[in-house]
Order: sequence, then C-alpha cells, then structure tokens
Amino acid sequence: MEGVPAWLPAVGFTLLPHAGGFLGSRITKKEIPVWYESLQKPSWRPPNWVFAPVWGTLYTSMGYGSYLVWKELGGFNEKSVVPLGLYAGQLALNWAWTPVFFGAHKMGWGLVTLLLTTGAATATTVSWYNINKTAAYLMVPYLAWLAMASALNYHVWNDNRDKK
Repeated sequence: MEGVPAWLPAVGFTLLPHAGGFLGSRITKKEIPVWYESLQKPSWRPPNWVFAPVWGTLYTSMGYGSYLVWKELGGFNEKSVVPLGLYAGQLALNWAWTPVFFGAHKMGWGLVTLLLTTGAATATTVSWYNINKTAAYLMVPYLAWLAMASALNYHVWNDNRDKK
C-alpha cells in the first residue's frame, strides 16, 4: 500500500473491534441499572466493572492478531479470504450479542449468538494457527472469556425465564 504509513494498518486493525464494543456499550449503559440488575445471576459472575477493561484488552488482542494475519498473507487477497472472513464473521456475531441480549432482552437468543460466536472464533483461531502462531495465541484469552460468557448467559437465561 503505497503512500500509507506502515503503522496505519496495525492501528486500524487493532482499533476496529473496539467500534462495535463502543456502540454496544451505549446500549449496555442504559440496560444495566434497570433491567440487568433485576435479573438473578450466579454468585461466580465477575463484577460489572470487570467487563469494560476485559473487553478492551480482548478487542485489542484480536484486532492486532487480525493485523498479523493480514500482513503475513500480504493483505486482502485469495489467501486471506477464509482466515479474515472467519474473523469478520465472529466479530459481527460478537457485536450482535449486545443488542440481542441487552437491547431486545432475548437471553436465549443471546446464548445462541454467543455459541455461534464461540464456534466462529474457534474456527478463526484454528485458521490463524498455521499462518501466524502469535495471532492464534492472541485469540486464546478471548476463547476462554467466551466460554465464561456463554456459561453466564446460560445461567442468567435459565434462572430468569419468566422475565422479559
């Protein structure tokens, strides 16, 4: 990419996941004090203040990992379609969870969205492993967090089936 500073793609790829996180936080902020606080939650759930810094770290890691894959494959081309397509798909699913769960109060569909996100993120990680191991390793904390988030979503849904 002629004329583009070498650092710009790294910054762009790293910041991209934060865009959906920022938009989702606008929905979450409205719903936590009213709706979410009224729900039964398991005792092992992380406190609310943990979510923003964890998601910030995870978004930064996955974003930088996507840059490493993009760079390793020489940009957007035939070789990058599957690994970056999987990444884009899991990111879209990730961004969809907040409006489904917090916006529409659809806890069961939120769980479905999280499980699909986890599958797509796992496929992304596997596809990245043979391209750039560091990129794949940067996804591992995200996969662990998605497992916890899925379990939390399941328990909230299961324990609050009567709430809308």
